[in-house]
Amino acid sequence: MLHPQQFEVNEAWIVFRLNGMPVRTERDGDFNCIALMDAASCFILGSEFIPATAAEPTRAQFRRLLKKGQRQKEQLPKTLFIAREDVADLIAREATHQSIDVVRVAESQLLVFIGEARQGFAERFEEAR
Repeated sequence: MLHPQQFEVNEAWIVFRLNGMPVRTERDGDFNCIALMDAASCFILGSEFIPATAAEPTRAQFRRLLKKGQRQKEQLPKTLFIAREDVADLIAREATHQSIDVVRVAESQLLVFIGEARQGFAERFEEAR
């Protein structure tokens, strides 16, 4: 089982969908929020809203997300964790292109990292519906 104490800061990052239900906007429709988190600190390095109809972020969106993380941490991680259940082919290709090892794990193994962030997001944006 994975745990934040297994990692050094900047060693591994996690990319995941922050929301449980799409975020609805009147003007532009529904969106999912994709977040990038440092595995050791559980600090969210950045996020991108993508249309709920998109299976995953575009390469450009994921690059922006990586750049946000890189600006905050002044480096890229060695490893990127992605939930096995998520469609993330473009993300995996771009991470590999950036010399980041991609590790696919069951989402249940990531909950210790991402659970609190998801709960906070749900309380702020989803339960208001």
